[in-house]
Amino acid sequence: MLLAVCGAALDIGYRRLRGAVRSVQKYPALYIADLGSAGIALAVALLLRYGFTELSARPETASVLLWSGAQYLAICAFIFPLSGLYSRNWKYGSISDLLIILRAVLLTSLLLISLLFFSTRLIDMPRTVVPMQSLLLIAFLAAARLSFRAEEITQARPGFKNGRSKGAGDDHRVPLLLVGAGDAAELYLRALARDPNATHVPVACLDKNADQLGMSLRGVPIAGRIEDFEQVVAELQQLDKRPRHVVFTEAPANFGETASDELLRSAERLGIAVSRLSQMTELRRAKGDNPYELRSIELTDLLERPQAALDREAIARLVRGRRVLITGAGGSIGSELTSQVAACEPAEIVLVDNTEYNLYAIDMTLNETFPEVSRWSYLCSVRRSQRVEEIFERHRPELVFHAAALKHVPMVQLNPREGVLTNVIGTMNVANAAKKFGTLAMVQVSTDKVVNSTSVMGATKRLAELYCQALDLHGLQTGKGPRFMTVRFGNVLGSSGSLIPLFERQLARGGPLTVTDPCMTRFFMTIREAVELTLQASAYGFEKQLGQGEIFVLDMGEPVKIIDIARRMIRLAGFTPDKEIKIKIIGCRPGEKLYEELFDETDKRITSPVPGVLGAVPEPIPLPTLRDAFARLQRHAERGNDAAVVAVMRELLPRYEHEAGNIKPSAVKKRAWVPPKKSSKAGVSQRRPAYHKSARGGLPLPDN
Repeated sequence: MLLAVCGAALDIGYRRLRGAVRSVQKYPALYIADLGSAGIALAVALLLRYGFTELSARPETASVLLWSGAQYLAICAFIFPLSGLYSRNWKYGSISDLLIILRAVLLTSLLLISLLFFSTRLIDMPRTVVPMQSLLLIAFLAAARLSFRAEEITQARPGFKNGRSKGAGDDHRVPLLLVGAGDAAELYLRALARDPNATHVPVACLDKNADQLGMSLRGVPIAGRIEDFEQVVAELQQLDKRPRHVVFTEAPANFGETASDELLRSAERLGIAVSRLSQMTELRRAKGDNPYELRSIELTDLLERPQAALDREAIARLVRGRRVLITGAGGSIGSELTSQVAACEPAEIVLVDNTEYNLYAIDMTLNETFPEVSRWSYLCSVRRSQRVEEIFERHRPELVFHAAALKHVPMVQLNPREGVLTNVIGTMNVANAAKKFGTLAMVQVSTDKVVNSTSVMGATKRLAELYCQALDLHGLQTGKGPRFMTVRFGNVLGSSGSLIPLFERQLARGGPLTVTDPCMTRFFMTIREAVELTLQASAYGFEKQLGQGEIFVLDMGEPVKIIDIARRMIRLAGFTPDKEIKIKIIGCRPGEKLYEELFDETDKRITSPVPGVLGAVPEPIPLPTLRDAFARLQRHAERGNDAAVVAVMRELLPRYEHEAGNIKPSAVKKRAWVPPKKSSKAGVSQRRPAYHKSARGGLPLPDN
């Protein structure tokens, strides 16, 4: 064993030595210059220590210098290559590479002191010479390596090329105005300076930090803040450097949505194109991609808001080691939810979807990104209670995320029976199975369309909310059963059926972009942010028993006008709204509202301790009432009686107003359910529910 260890050590040493020799062969001139620098540093240190007069009066110093210098050069000749001084491409050296120089100088100096101590006891060598020599040698070695980047001296200012200054007027390159003077901007300027074929030249920077005004970034002046855009453009025009392109070096949301939006409008008025710099950390296809290329701003950049603080440990504790079932797993929300759940190391994931391709796509995605996670895929409609129970019985999921739904408002409005069967009966089937087979918690994904709904889709999702609320309260009353939680949020960008893909297709055809009404507004959120907050709300609700009988409402920020989004997309595509690309007003479709809300008139708003999440308490309906009404809904829907379906929904939701023109009023007798009066005799407190484990006040409990 000892021989084997010695042999391995010798082999490693031989390879290290061979690598050092090869590195010296790549930089022979630098190697010789470094050895010369070591000798010069030692001589200059002695000269600084004694001075010319005293040094000339001490002839023995010359012999000390020769003897010590010879030893030091031998040490450096051996140590420098082994320290890695020649195994770097110093053309791309940085501050971190200075540590290599410091390590080499420190090691050689220590060896010199040790050698002189054992040979002469340091009698002839002053103690201060070695520190001075080390500092001088560090400077010499660093200067030699900086010479590899001497070409950057002529590139200190991108406006200079081939030794003469060029203005924007006589330069063939496109003048740029950069928004942001941070690390990304510095990398971009460095890349431009090194590219002899660069087609752009930065003329100024804008930044959000007022402290940087008057300074420069790699020779490019920081001329003002983002709010000073028009003033800076006017000043540059007087200098014949008017920018023809504005480039965001960071996500526009980092500078504030209001300021970024105002800059875009100003750029449109001035006829200046706007782009965003691709981030170096973005994973993109290699073919034909330049990491420094400019790309059009995506709408998600402008709608993106500062992310809420995420408690990733709580999310991990919720999912890790548990069996998780996700319905609608191949949909827009479901696929993102599946990916984020898979990243938290569940015991297994059960994927349920009614669309074959969507199920196949998410299954393949998991196979490629999380192959170690056990998964099962089932082609199943949540309408089929027997099939749903069969899957639950086989896998006994501990967590259920219910994302399956029909969500396209006009389509569901024209087909009420289908919306009821999927959104109401399907939710009931999944919730009942969760309760029957011992699930710990079920999370239902809801929508802001449920608030003061005028659409079948909103009404059906509202009934689904009420059913999960009733089951959650029933579990609170009996002390057993799963937690049933509902998370409500608005439109998500990039989802199937959303307006962004529609606008993109219309832009590709040359317009017009169709907008239902100039005043229509919507709440928007990215899919990733919506899913992250959904998981966090679920984790808090389950672990800390928060929000029993309540709805978790994601904070969506301020609503955005659809027509503003259309104009913004046209502008960012390089066209002029209402001139090159028209916007056509087509009128509201059946069931659509001009604006959406996050809270119903009857909801009580609750302050939530979960960051980025609000709380709503709907007026609950007793569980037996819901079950009786759902049975009638299912019967009417399966028989194809749309009018009766709408009539039953109106019984449960008196404020629901149906607007479909293809359904005649029904003669079905309405049995309106009247909420129980809140009185002390009924044993119901009128206090708002508190966020603690025994939150029982403020909600009437179901009677079974």
